[in-house]
Amino acid sequence: MTDLAPTSPSQARHPYSPVRQTGSGLVYISGQLGVADGKVVEGGIVHETRQALANLASKLESVGLGLQDLVKITVYLASMDDRNAMDAIYQDTLPAPLPARTCIAVAELPYLARVEFDAIATSRVEA
Repeated sequence: MTDLAPTSPSQARHPYSPVRQTGSGLVYISGQLGVADGKVVEGGIVHETRQALANLASKLESVGLGLQDLVKITVYLASMDDRNAMDAIYQDTLPAPLPARTCIAVAELPYLARVEFDAIATSRVEA
């Protein structure tokens, strides 16, 4: 069987769960790109970051959680030159206390996206 790689997010059929809950209250969210209407949004890192965070919020909402429930985020950037612009949107969007975070530059992201977020949230209230 020969599978051609999808050329746009709307063609993608990936072998993973977008959201996965555990019995311990942890919720894992797979990587979220700045995709809307089946394609990476136009307008550069600012627009992609806003959309990727909106997609992350949507995944959290699907399991009854919100951005305030995030405990860890990994940020993947196609270029560290985009870090300051991404950080500005990130700080404006996420509530305090901010989650723990790792930010790394990668050689390439799917569909030539500039930013991707994956995350861990908790459904348990901190004591």
